[in-house]
Amino acid sequence: MTDASPPPQVQPRNPLHGLTLEAIVTALVDEYGWEGLDARIPLRCFAFEPSIKSSLKFLRKTPWAREKVEGLYLFMLRERRRNAGG
Repeated sequence: MTDASPPPQVQPRNPLHGLTLEAIVTALVDEYGWEGLDARIPLRCFAFEPSIKSSLKFLRKTPWAREKVEGLYLFMLRERRRNAGG
């Protein structure tokens, strides 16, 4: 008997579901720019010769930094919704 892993759960209320880290970083750079991103989350990959590629390399190896980036992305979405409604 083999252990079959359960199918991935559908997460309709999770705004990060289905998004790549690259899409998240790109959206944040479009919204805040590299300087603004570094001001909100001070990381070397955002401050010194920033690029999507170098940022992804660092964030994939650094779970705590990835969590901060994902949190900022969720904050950005909330702010957009708040501003669109008012």
